[in-house]
Amino acid sequence: MTLAIVTEPAPLEMHPDGIIRVGKTRVTLDTVIAAFLEGVPASEIVDRYPSLQLADVYFAIGYYLRHKEEVDAYITEREKIAAEIRQEAERRFSPVGIRDRLLARRNQHE
Repeated sequence: MTLAIVTEPAPLEMHPDGIIRVGKTRVTLDTVIAAFLEGVPASEIVDRYPSLQLADVYFAIGYYLRHKEEVDAYITEREKIAAEIRQEAERRFSPVGIRDRLLARRNQHE
């Protein structure tokens, strides 16, 4: 028997919003890599995100290990964007005193 070596498409997809997702899921590359860097085994990553395929998780990890600089830069940029969004949300909807406001609203409805 002869084993045919074939090239398969990467299970990583860049969406129009610039976010890279793994497989045909909504799980992001940075989510998988963050778990990997925390020491979570690939099988447990699949347990945490059952929409993922084990082979796709291994591919994402392998891709990260082969392209560490680029993926780290991508993750850093994503973290920067997330921080900007968080700051904007906090500016528009101040979290200061939110507990008191929610309790007051609940008490009005009781």
